[in-house]
Amino acid sequence: MSPAATLVSVDEYLRTSYKPACEYRDGVLTQKAMPTGKHAFLQTRIGHYILSAYSQFWVGLELTVRLSEDRYVVPDVAVQYLDRVQNPYPTNPIPLCVEILSPDDRFSETVSKAEEYLAWGVPTVWIVDPEKQMAWSYDNQRGLHDATAHLIAGEISISLADLVAGL
Repeated sequence: MSPAATLVSVDEYLRTSYKPACEYRDGVLTQKAMPTGKHAFLQTRIGHYILSAYSQFWVGLELTVRLSEDRYVVPDVAVQYLDRVQNPYPTNPIPLCVEILSPDDRFSETVSKAEEYLAWGVPTVWIVDPEKQMAWSYDNQRGLHDATAHLIAGEISISLADLVAGL
């Protein structure tokens, strides 16, 4: 039998710093998996690529987003329009969330998190596996599908081969 979760208030969650990051759902904290070097490499590469190729976007790494009053999650990469950056964290849907798998992540749980983003109104979610050098794109129209050549989200397009080169 697993121990009962200790409930935490939203105020306590928002004023406490967690390393690695924790997500908040209905008073329960869930610690994100410890990121690896490959994870950090991909986060940085995705952020750098979007910022250098698309001047209309702002990129946040490990930026908390508020899905509802009692749900705060932390995508590995959060992309906002530069002219609509929400501070201190997004409370309205953003154009793209990216999840990068860590060795301890379960794919099914990552897909469930992607579904939370879609339900919130994010049009596209990318899931990237640095170990297998594979990626998936998820949206409400096409569902979850392999991104074998390019990851595409609206006007953003990144070659998967370029993304994982050097891993």
